[in-house]
Amino acid sequence: MKNLLPFVLLIGFIAIQRVVELFIAKRNEIWMKRQGAVEFGNKHYKYMVFMHLLFFITLCSEKILLNRGLSPIWPIFLAIFILAQFIRGWAISSLGKFWNTKILVLKHALVIRKGPYRFLKHPNYFVVATELLVVPLLFNAFYTALLFSIFNFMILSIRIHEEEKALRMFTEYDEVFQDCHRFIPRIVK
Repeated sequence: MKNLLPFVLLIGFIAIQRVVELFIAKRNEIWMKRQGAVEFGNKHYKYMVFMHLLFFITLCSEKILLNRGLSPIWPIFLAIFILAQFIRGWAISSLGKFWNTKILVLKHALVIRKGPYRFLKHPNYFVVATELLVVPLLFNAFYTALLFSIFNFMILSIRIHEEEKALRMFTEYDEVFQDCHRFIPRIVK
């Protein structure tokens, strides 16, 4: 089995990271709902969770069954992965108690415009898209990279629309991001 230890270490790191994020999200969900937050997008949420679970199963299957080794350019893919983790942490800390895996919106809450949200409207989705491509490519799991990049695009096309619709209903989202590209807001000072 080619390079199993790096694979197990990376998948273990990601699994622990996801569990910690779920605890943070649950804590934040409880706080937000106590403040009167409204949940949106619960119809597609279960499919998003299923897609992420299926990603790990497919990745592990492709790695093990097809005996995939490390990419010859693995340091580049690893560097991109590490940079994505930095952006993820920055996004989570910038949103604070408002960060969640679900779409929860408080009426009249201020739209966060700090951290990576100064540069990207959806930095966490950018990170997930990056991971779903880079982690499989790190181990030459080309089928997983292609398939889940497509699945993620499909899910995000629904999710981003739902999230932005919810933000428009309850916040000043349109005023903050008027005349902006779909994903890249104006740089704010």
